[in-house]
Amino acid sequence: MNSELDVVAMARIAEPDVVVMARTYEPDVVVMARIAGPFGIKGWVKLQTFTDAPDSLDAYASWLIRDSKLPASAPWREVVLEDFAVNVKGVVAKLEGFDDRTSVEGFVKFDVAIPRADLVDANEGEHFWIDLIGAEVISSTGAALGVVDTLMETGANDVLVVQHAGGQRLIPFVDAVIVKVDRALKQIVVNWEADW
Repeated sequence: MNSELDVVAMARIAEPDVVVMARTYEPDVVVMARIAGPFGIKGWVKLQTFTDAPDSLDAYASWLIRDSKLPASAPWREVVLEDFAVNVKGVVAKLEGFDDRTSVEGFVKFDVAIPRADLVDANEGEHFWIDLIGAEVISSTGAALGVVDTLMETGANDVLVVQHAGGQRLIPFVDAVIVKVDRALKQIVVNWEADW
């Protein structure tokens, strides 16, 4: 993307105050990947990544994992990353203490997450999707337009999917439309009107 308002896709958000091994994480837990299945016979797992840079998962010494079929309120399990590789067959990882295929078979369809606070800050003019989801959207004239439910990639640019009382509106995430993104206030100001 060439826009100075590039959006870095970063998965989805889990529910607040998730407890992992008696440790409370900040409200933003970012799901970065899902375990697709075992890889080989030595305890490696193959990952389906949800990031623009799959190799970025190697930067974290430990991950949080949880069965994706469980409710968002279910606890996360902390695992230590022993080894990591991006190869021709995809992204694979070795979790410490799991040394054979049988030991990781139960992790199929488990989400892999990290606390939002552990993410490196986005570059100037870039925003993680996780920071935009849930943000209040306000027009430059002060009209409340709704709340960001999700984002869509269209190829040309990303699009905010904004939920409001009357349904849903799609707002392009481009320089001409986005006036300001305030992560602290969880607010986005746009050159857009409610009747568009």
